[in-house]
Amino acid sequence: MTETEQGPVGAERVLKVLMELAKEPEGLTLDETTRRMHASKPTVHRALASLARVGLAKRVERGRYVLGDEFLRLAFQHQDRRTDSARLEPLLDALTAEFGETTHYAVLDGDDVVYRAKRDPLEGAVRLTSTVGGRNPAYRTGVGKLLLAWSLGTSAAALEWAQNRELPARTPTTITDPAAFARALERIRADGYAVDDQENEPGVNCIAVPVFLESASMPSGALSISALSFRTPLAELTSAVERIHAIAAAHDVPTRPQPVGP
Repeated sequence: MTETEQGPVGAERVLKVLMELAKEPEGLTLDETTRRMHASKPTVHRALASLARVGLAKRVERGRYVLGDEFLRLAFQHQDRRTDSARLEPLLDALTAEFGETTHYAVLDGDDVVYRAKRDPLEGAVRLTSTVGGRNPAYRTGVGKLLLAWSLGTSAAALEWAQNRELPARTPTTITDPAAFARALERIRADGYAVDDQENEPGVNCIAVPVFLESASMPSGALSISALSFRTPLAELTSAVERIHAIAAAHDVPTRPQPVGP
């Protein structure tokens, strides 16, 4: 093979090994990694050795490989320096203190949402499945539906998007019908906020509002308040939407589209 053909394939393989290690805090052996990669043992061993040489992986007891300290240092440094996350963290703290529930900031990445920041209440918290850097399918989350409503723009585009994808039910209330999904996004555009009525996790509902950090008309992301349904019913969250906007405005975070001048 030429260098052009070989290089990207090799680099992609190394990155995929890194991603597999990231899934397992206790690490993986060479044999376990080889099975996951569907590649030869020497090939996977070379990838692990490359990662170890630059500190992105390290070999620990019993021949297991884990993420290296250099990877963690880079990840945390990058997270701390993200301007959007840093700007929103005081707002998330304020919303968590006000409502006593978990708050998130998330962005759209393809068909998924990625959580950039998360705050849990100090007391009475129940750990949700979301994690900073984690992903969820956009169609079944409040932040995801809200960002899709803006990015797709029209009911026709939302219907086509849903018809071209599988929308499996995670819970009994997950919206799986394309027409119903398009109607839900149309309502989100009209209301200016989105809800998750236990569509992603049973017993957990949420309300999401857009965040306009980079554009006056297109959200850069969305923030949400996720609550246990028995403690904070969905109706209570939706009735507080103006309070959420007011708290965001007090922290200089726009959560409504801004008028564009002539």
